[in-house]
Amino acid sequence: MIQKSYFKQNPQDPKPLKYTIERQVRFDELDPLNIMWHGNYASFFEEGRVTLGDKYSIGYLDFFNHGINIPLKKFHVDYVLPLEFKQTYKIETLLYWNEAARLDFEFHIYNQKDELMTTGYSIHLMIDNVKGILVAKPAFFEKFCENWKKGQI
Repeated sequence: MIQKSYFKQNPQDPKPLKYTIERQVRFDELDPLNIMWHGNYASFFEEGRVTLGDKYSIGYLDFFNHGINIPLKKFHVDYVLPLEFKQTYKIETLLYWNEAARLDFEFHIYNQKDELMTTGYSIHLMIDNVKGILVAKPAFFEKFCENWKKGQI
C-alpha cells in the first residue's frame, strides 16, 4: 500500500518532524474477535503525539506553561490490517509544518514486518486561558518554528 500524507505540503516547507515508539499488543486491548479493539487507536496516537512533543519540547506542558492549551479539533483513523495479541508494532508520529497556529499530526502503525496496519491524523488548535482561539503562533512556538524551518531541529 502506498501511503500518501493527509496534509498537503509546499516545496519550501521543512520536512515533518518524526518520532517512533514501539509497543506490543496486550491481552486487555483485544476485542471479542481477538484483534485490537478499534477504540485503542486514539490512545496509541496520543502516546505517539505526547512522546514527539516531549522530544522536541513542544508537548502539552510546554504549551500550558506558556498559557496555551492545544485541544483536539479533528481526529481521523483508517484501519488497514488488524493488530493481534503479542504482536510487536511501531507507532510513527509526524508533525507537519503549518503556517497557522495549529498542530497537524499524522500517525502510521506498522507491524514487525513493516507492513502498514493503521494510519490517521489529528489536528490541534491553540487557545489561550480564556478559551480564545489564537490566530498567530505563541512566541515560544514561533521561535521553535523558525529553528525548524532553518533546519536546526
